[in-house]
Amino acid sequence: MLIEASGLSKNYGSVPALGPVDIALPEGSVGLVGPNGAGKTTLLRLLLGLIRPTSGSARVLGLDASLDGLEVRARVGYMPEHECLVPEMTGVGFVSYMGRLSGLDPSTSLSRAHDVLHFVGFREERYRRISEYSMGMRQRVKLAQAIVHDPPLVLLDEPTAGLDPQGRDEMLELLKALTRQTGKSVVLSSHILGDVEGVCDNLLVLDGGRVIAQGPLRKLLSLGGNTVVVRIRGDPRPFLAALAVRGLRCDQVGDEYRIARPPRGERELFEIARETRTQIRHLGRSLQSVEDLFLELVRDHESHPGARAP
Repeated sequence: MLIEASGLSKNYGSVPALGPVDIALPEGSVGLVGPNGAGKTTLLRLLLGLIRPTSGSARVLGLDASLDGLEVRARVGYMPEHECLVPEMTGVGFVSYMGRLSGLDPSTSLSRAHDVLHFVGFREERYRRISEYSMGMRQRVKLAQAIVHDPPLVLLDEPTAGLDPQGRDEMLELLKALTRQTGKSVVLSSHILGDVEGVCDNLLVLDGGRVIAQGPLRKLLSLGGNTVVVRIRGDPRPFLAALAVRGLRCDQVGDEYRIARPPRGERELFEIARETRTQIRHLGRSLQSVEDLFLELVRDHESHPGARAP
């Protein structure tokens, strides 16, 4: 496994930020998603050994993140969400400096800096001061410094934050190239679910500091969840009233009704339709995207906080 954690937790004083969680993530591309305050950044910092856990342990690339923090950070790239650049340095100077901090000698770090800046699309801009860079250029420099020492694993915290649509598309293309052309593993932490869906093959979902789902993305999407989509012809009120009597949650989205799957499944919905003389035009599973899956998982977790993650 790329990353493993057992009973991992972190409290700040009496405030729990994460866990305890058990995690097993394979090599490849992993999307780390969850609402604000779910514990995503805390988890990344624990994996890097930047903070110590309150309980439990984590292993990254076979190394104990708490005991072998320096070695973990030498083998892992990190693109933080917050500003980490030195404005008065040039792009190539900063990336080369970060290479030296990661253990490269001066000559190798400078050569690698030029290579990774070329990879993220820099030409002569690499010789300009970072203070003159646009937000998109700053984000690409942050990506370059994360991979300058050629790590097998890169942790990315909100890499598209603050970018306009064109800059976001360019960053996502770089991340796809990073995983599919160089063979590196990545953990992409993002609240933009479309970013995760376009880049990642595996998913880890946090909510309230707990893991509510983890595994291959396609497998999670294929589970079908607990919601079905129904489109009906004519007056929907008798049908909706019958759902309410049975305590079945129903949300309207356009001309569709997203209904909590009844205990006896879709058959029960057809029985309700027959009783209320309602014509069902379409009935199917709702999970067609990461966003659908995420909303379904969070909704279920809020309703049943003690439920085990799939």
